[in-house]
Amino acid sequence: MKRFLPIFLFLITASLWSQVVKMVAIERGTFVPLYGATSKEPVAVKAFYLDVYPVTNAQYLAFLKKYPENTRSKIKGLFADKSYLSHWASDYNYGKANLGNAPVTNVSWFTAKKYCECQGGRLPTMDEWEYVAMADEKRIDARTKESFNKYIMSWYEKPNTYANPVGETFKNYWGVYDMHGLVWEWTGDFNSIFLSGESRKDKDTDKNLFCGSASINATDLMNYAAFMRYAFRGSLKASYTTKNLGFRCAKDK
Repeated sequence: MKRFLPIFLFLITASLWSQVVKMVAIERGTFVPLYGATSKEPVAVKAFYLDVYPVTNAQYLAFLKKYPENTRSKIKGLFADKSYLSHWASDYNYGKANLGNAPVTNVSWFTAKKYCECQGGRLPTMDEWEYVAMADEKRIDARTKESFNKYIMSWYEKPNTYANPVGETFKNYWGVYDMHGLVWEWTGDFNSIFLSGESRKDKDTDKNLFCGSASINATDLMNYAAFMRYAFRGSLKASYTTKNLGFRCAKDK
């Protein structure tokens, strides 16, 4: 019996791992984003695949062991600031205080992008992320539901949700978890709206992104939850890391 125990444990681990890295198909569709459209006409989103869960500490550790140039002690300052993985115990140890199945955070856009590319994928675009994130359990677009928006806004006020395991929030229409309620997430073009707009030309405007100045030309002035996301993205640089910012990967379909 003892001979088979390691094999049995390996099979269980492999099974759990396959569940965590699962992707789901997101069918093509259209939606009107808060920003980015020249008018209120819908934007088309092509079909793609998206991770069911954010990338976890355990998954990121496996990545670091394979690509050690991305570890905390070896990463170049150009690609990640000083707080990169600062909550980990060491290069290859995320520490007893951090769960293996909690989302990895304190990672930069550069390192998140590298991770996804090494998995044969990429970071989702902002439109792809928002398209999936507008769904609740039953509706593709739940943005007009007061209860849905209250849920998102109440999460923004909760501390330390990044320490929770993935998969404990609701499963949305597409079969995706944790779009809201766990961590903020990087997108491939995270601040493209502001880089191409007037707010990047005006330093004072840039400082006021969290104060509602970004609402100019928005398609829905009542979507405060989306305002917060776009403002947060617009305040980031690709090398920034923070304890409540993680990511998930996408693939073309």
